Amino acid sequence: MSEPEQSSSGRRVQFEMFFTLPDFSDISLRDYQETMQRPFFSLSKKKRLKPIEYLSPDKSVTVHVSANPAYGMATIWDADIMIYLASHLNELRERGDNDLSPTIRVQPGDLLKRICWGVSGRAYERLIAALDRLQATTIKTNIRANSKSRETTFSWIDSYTHLVDERTQRSLGMEITLSKWFFDGVMDKRNVLAISPLYFEITSGLGKWLYRAARKHAGGNGPEGFTIGFETLHQKSGSESSLPSFKNKILELARANNLPDISLEVIGAETPRPKLKMVMRRHLEKP
Repeated sequence: MSEPEQSSSGRRVQFEMFFTLPDFSDISLRDYQETMQRPFFSLSKKKRLKPIEYLSPDKSVTVHVSANPAYGMATIWDADIMIYLASHLNELRERGDNDLSPTIRVQPGDLLKRICWGVSGRAYERLIAALDRLQATTIKTNIRANSKSRETTFSWIDSYTHLVDERTQRSLGMEITLSKWFFDGVMDKRNVLAISPLYFEITSGLGKWLYRAARKHAGGNGPEGFTIGFETLHQKSGSESSLPSFKNKILELARANNLPDISLEVIGAETPRPKLKMVMRRHLEKP
C-alpha cells in the first residue's frame, strides 16, 4: 500500500499505531460529561476569535479556550465528531477491548452519515474544516488536573490524516489522533453519559449546548430535575450573546420544548431573575 498523505500537523502516522472502528449499526451514543455543561465550544457558525474565559461560581474550575486566527474556534457542531468517536471507543471498551489507541481510522462517509451531516462533497469539505478547528483550538483547564492550581493545555485532536491510494486515488479513510486529555477521559466509563440519537438533529447551537448541559445536570436528579438561573446558564454557555438576548433565546427554546429527552420549564419568567427547570421526560410520564 502506498504511503499516506501527511497529517494536519505535518507528521507521518505509523500504521501499526491505529485501529479501525468497526461498523456498529446499533451503537449507543455517549458524550464526555466533563465537557457537557461548561463552555468548551463556540455556539455560533460564524468564525469566533474571542477567547472563552470561564471561572465556576465556587472558583474551583477554570476553562480557557482560544482560537487560531486562521480557522476560528471549534464549534458545538464540530463536537458532533468528538461524540461519534467517544461513542465508538465506549462501545469497544464495553465489548471487552481494552487495547485501544487514541489514533483511530474512520471512514468519512460513515462518520458523516452517523452525525447527520450528509455525504455530499460539501459535507466532506465541512468535515475537513471542522477537523482543522478541532486541531487548532487550544484549551487550558484544571479539570482532571488533580489541583485547582494546575492546568492542562491541549487541543481536541492532535492530528488527522486523509489516506489516499496514490495509484488509484481511492480513499483509504482518515486517521484521527485524539488528545490525551480527551482519550483518557472517555476511557473512564464514569465520565461518559448516554445521549439521544436525536441529538444530531438539533439545529441551533444554543439548543445543542442546552441539551448537553441539561442531560448532565438533570439526568440523575429524578422528577425534581435541575433548576438554574439564567445568568449562571449564560456564564456556563460561553455565549457571545448579551444576557438579554441569551434570555430570549432560552425562552424560545423553553416555549418550543422540543429537545429530545428533556423537558424545559421557565420559573419566574416575568421576574428580573428567571430560572430554567430541566427534567428528563421519562420522569414526567404517567405510570
